[in-house]
Amino acid sequence: MTKIVIVGGVAGGMSAATRLRRLMEDAEIVVLEKGPYVSFANCGLPYYVSGEISERADLIVQTPQALQSRFALDVRPDHEVVAIQPAEKTITVRHNGREFTERYDYLILSPGAKPFVPTIEGLAEAKNVFSLRNVPDVDRIMEYVKSQQPKKATVIGAGFIGLEMAENLRKSGLDVTIVEKAPHVLPPLDEEMAAYVKNELEKNQVNVITSQSAVAFKEQGQKIILEDGTNLDSDLTILSVGVQPENTLAQAAGIELGLRGGILVDENYQTSVENIYAVGDAIVVKQQITGEDALISLASPANRQGRQVADVIAGLPRKNRGSIGTAIVRVFDLTAASTGLSERGAKQAGLDVQVVHVSGKSHAGYYPGATEIVLKLIFDQHSGKIYGGEGIGAEGVDKRIDILATAIKGDLTIFDLPELEFTYAPPFGSAKDPVNMLGYAAMNLAEGISENIQWHELNQELEMGKILLDVRNPQELTRNGQFPEAVNIPLDDLRCRLPELDPTKEYIITCHSGLRSYLGERILKQAGFKVKNLDGAFALYSTVKKEEIKHV
Repeated sequence: MTKIVIVGGVAGGMSAATRLRRLMEDAEIVVLEKGPYVSFANCGLPYYVSGEISERADLIVQTPQALQSRFALDVRPDHEVVAIQPAEKTITVRHNGREFTERYDYLILSPGAKPFVPTIEGLAEAKNVFSLRNVPDVDRIMEYVKSQQPKKATVIGAGFIGLEMAENLRKSGLDVTIVEKAPHVLPPLDEEMAAYVKNELEKNQVNVITSQSAVAFKEQGQKIILEDGTNLDSDLTILSVGVQPENTLAQAAGIELGLRGGILVDENYQTSVENIYAVGDAIVVKQQITGEDALISLASPANRQGRQVADVIAGLPRKNRGSIGTAIVRVFDLTAASTGLSERGAKQAGLDVQVVHVSGKSHAGYYPGATEIVLKLIFDQHSGKIYGGEGIGAEGVDKRIDILATAIKGDLTIFDLPELEFTYAPPFGSAKDPVNMLGYAAMNLAEGISENIQWHELNQELEMGKILLDVRNPQELTRNGQFPEAVNIPLDDLRCRLPELDPTKEYIITCHSGLRSYLGERILKQAGFKVKNLDGAFALYSTVKKEEIKHV
């Protein structure tokens, strides 16, 4: 009988185990999990802190007993694998203080990732500093909150988990400060899109500190010293500065490691050691767009990898095609999501990058309850290849980013986006979906019908002598603010007021969201003017550069 041992449960390990059983009824399948829970909802942990998920039992997805009954799996929690002997095809397991040996024919490593804990002075003595990765972690946090009744909380790290913790701690009634080393919150997104998230945090009384890191804990963690000398009082601190592959076992066994200590696997999830496979957050994957090595710690790829490695062991032709990194987070009433490469990431990869921003509605604007969505597309202007997308809004962001993720996975280009057909009725969408509009806007750039500049290029363009032309109505300038030194001619008056413009000058045109400025761009270009569109227009610029906006 073939014996398959899986080290680690949750997404990758349990997906592998259950798929193996469906394909190999006669195999002996053993799952060894060093923690007390083999299948739990780690993505739901922050929501248990605030009580949004009210029952702790809801975090436990499957029990060993249920898995044994349905899948005939030998699932053993609190069993830590401490060594692998590849030559003998055995492992050493520790349970209840004793060690024993287990043999295998195939070994699947799914150890996951562990929180990255930076070297910070005083951390070892801090009694109120926690990380959050599993159910015992959340139990410790909840027990501390219950016994100590903290009033002030600090979250160090403003990635996806950090933002979720900041939101849920704030909803629990704590005063919350979030500290991020990067120049902006949610570093996977580009700066201008992350600015919406920062505004939402501040609107909900979360204090946001960026471009800073904690360098010391004082008074057993009650005071945090930042690198600029700032002192923060903190009754409860959550470390959320990222994760790193859990590679201790693999490294000791001589398995080859790669990027930042991740386990190297081939397209069949085979490690450098025969009959040992690996999946999940611990492995190095290929960034599918660039083909470069990457670490992508997300539940969806881990589940897929677990299923695929089971197929490989069972003899089915499956290949690891890589991942693109699609993720989403809710921050109070705002949703932020991304897929593929950011603009920054695409440029760092040496790609020929063009971007466009489009504003739209979550569903038909005339139907009650429609909310604003801002989408960003990163692409190659010549080939039309889509590199990535980002979205911000109250509703409907998940749908649009999922569409873009599917387009990237399916090798669609910007020229395919207008051709996509979506369900449409007023409560659900628009006849021209924001994704369709992204395609149209990108095509206009690719075909030379439109030219744009980005928000961070505006001041440089104006310093070179170009003139900013704002085609919003005067009431909008009074209500929302205006660009200093901009010339204002409402779009509907533009044709008859062309003589007021200097044809020897170059213009940057803007409106509120970009649609009217595009129409104005077309009018001016066909009248012989040199003009470019400010991508994202006033709405985007005033979000990321609000200190430069003039209010009268």
